[in-house]
Amino acid sequence: MTQEDILNNPEKYDLSIESVGKGTLKSPMKGVPFVSDSDRVSLTADVSRIQDFCKRGLEIPSLEAAGPRETIFHDPAWTRAGIVTCGGLCPGLNNVIKGLVQVLWFDYGVRNIFGIPYGYRGLNPAYGYSPMILNPDVVDAIQEDGGTILGSSRGNQDAKVMVDTLMRLNINVLFCIGGDGTLRGAHDIAEEIKKRKQPISVIGIPKTIDNDLNLIDRTFGFETAVLSATDVITSAHNEANGAFNGLGLVKLMGRDSGFIAAYAALATTVVNICLVPEVPFTLDGLFKALESRYSSGKTHAVVTVAEGAGQELFKDQPERRDASGNILKNDIGEFLTRKIKEHFDKVGKEINIKYFDPSYMVRSIPAQGTDAIFCFQLAEAAVHAGMAGKTDMVVGSMNNAFSHVPIEYAVSERKKINPNGALWHAVLGITRQQDYFSGKGKGK
Repeated sequence: MTQEDILNNPEKYDLSIESVGKGTLKSPMKGVPFVSDSDRVSLTADVSRIQDFCKRGLEIPSLEAAGPRETIFHDPAWTRAGIVTCGGLCPGLNNVIKGLVQVLWFDYGVRNIFGIPYGYRGLNPAYGYSPMILNPDVVDAIQEDGGTILGSSRGNQDAKVMVDTLMRLNINVLFCIGGDGTLRGAHDIAEEIKKRKQPISVIGIPKTIDNDLNLIDRTFGFETAVLSATDVITSAHNEANGAFNGLGLVKLMGRDSGFIAAYAALATTVVNICLVPEVPFTLDGLFKALESRYSSGKTHAVVTVAEGAGQELFKDQPERRDASGNILKNDIGEFLTRKIKEHFDKVGKEINIKYFDPSYMVRSIPAQGTDAIFCFQLAEAAVHAGMAGKTDMVVGSMNNAFSHVPIEYAVSERKKINPNGALWHAVLGITRQQDYFSGKGKGK
C-alpha cells in the first residue's frame, strides 16, 4: 500500500486515527492555535488531481493534522510518560528525547517522565533494567551529543510482557522512537493494550536515517546524514583526483531505498556514478562505464553506492536477518572494490581505488541545522497527540505539514525512489552516468 495506491483508490483505505478515549479535560496550553480532529493534511498537492476528486464527488485523501487539541484525554497531574529509543543510532535521537521532556514538562505540566533503557529490552523485566527519571535538568545539554542517553537495541520483545511492565509502572503514554521495526513493535503493544481495554496511548516518532517510511515525507536524521555524507564524498573526490585513474568509492546507508546516496550526489555535484537499490545494475555494465569514463580523457571517478544496491549480485549467499527481522545486506562496497580491481588487473589497465565506508560515523553524530529544529517539532507533535489520547499512530510530515499516520500504514511498504521520477532524473542529470553506461563517454 503506497501513497499512490491510496490516491488511486481512496475509498479502500481508512486513515483515521484511533484514540483511547474522548478528550474532556481543558488543555493547560495558553496562547496557541488549537487544531481540530477535522483538520486534515492532503496526500497530494497536485491541483488537477484535487479537482478530479472534487468532480467525482470523492473526499480528497488526507491525514489527520497534528497539533495541540483544546481538550485532552490524559490528566497531566496523573500522567506517567515513557520514552524508548530502538534500532540503530541516528542523528537527532537526543534532540527528540529532550523535546519530548520539555513539551511534557513545560507545556503540559507532566512531572513523571521515564526513560526506558536499551529499547524494548527495557520493558522486559528479564533484563533487569531500571527506568531513568527524566526532567529538564537531565536533558539540558544532551542534544550536543550523538546517540541516545537511553541506549538502544534491536529486536522485539513479547508484547504481553511489555504491556505488563507499562501497567506495573502505571505508564499511560508511551513514546516509541524508531524505524519500521520499532513501529511494528509499537503497533503490537497498542494492539495488546486494546485487547486489555487499557487507556494507554502509544505514539511513534519516525527515526529512520534512510527516509523510507510510507506516507511520511521526511524523517529526522536524514538531512544530517546527507550533510555528513557530502563531506565524505568531497574527500573521496580529492583522493581520486590525487591519483592517476583514481576511483573514490563511497558506500552510504540505504538498505532498500537510496535516498541518502541520491541526495548526497545532488548536493556535492562531483559524483559520476550513483548506485541505488531501486535501479539494478550489472558488474559488466559498471566496468564498461568506468572504462568509458577513463577513456574519455578523465583521470578520476567518484562512485556512491547505497548499502542495499546490487544485492542481486550475491545470488549464492544465504539470507541473514538482524534481531529486528531486517534482511542483512551483503557488503556491496567491499565487493565492488574487489571486483573492480580484479577486472582492471585482468584487462591490464591501471586503477587506484580509495574506498570509504562512513556508515557508523554518519549515524552517531548530533543533528545539525534545520534537522535539529525538525526533531523538536516532531517531539512537540508527538506530545500533543499523546496527551489528546491518540494511539497506534506515528507523527509525520506530509506536504510541509505535520500529520498523524496510522502505524499500520506507515510500515506497510518502504518508500522508494521512483526510477522514472524527478529525483532520479535529477541524479542522472548531475552525474551524466547514463553516458558512461551507454559507452559514449561524454559525461562531466
